[in-house]
Amino acid sequence: MQAQVHPDKSAHLPDAEQRLAMQRATLVNEAYQTLRNPLRRARYLLSLRGVDIQEENNTVMPLEFLTAQMEWHEAVAEAQQAHDIAALTRIEARLQRETHELEAQLAVKIDTEKNYAAAAESVRKLRFMERLAEEIHAAYDEIDE
Repeated sequence: MQAQVHPDKSAHLPDAEQRLAMQRATLVNEAYQTLRNPLRRARYLLSLRGVDIQEENNTVMPLEFLTAQMEWHEAVAEAQQAHDIAALTRIEARLQRETHELEAQLAVKIDTEKNYAAAAESVRKLRFMERLAEEIHAAYDEIDE
């Protein structure tokens, strides 16, 4: 689709049609970005089913998950303070493994089980993990400076 709606294909058309072509290309690119990212894709699929994920206002999580999150944040802070790139790398690798596992579970909850409430909770968990990944990258940046 990206090749079909690429703006270069409409360069010879009048300005109004070029703007429409640009809008179509932007829409296709946004759709592609949504579908290739498991978290964005899950948000989209749940929205199609009318599920309100409540990402911003529902931070209620199982105690075990919240405790693990606190431990992750402490480990990142310690590695950052110690300028320990190896520790950050280990933390990041573990986070990526756990994120992929949760994404796989999320796919089952949506596609197989049709358990949208549990899927919404998984999306909220993945958002926590996404923020942790951002924190890790910020720690790398600070160490590099």
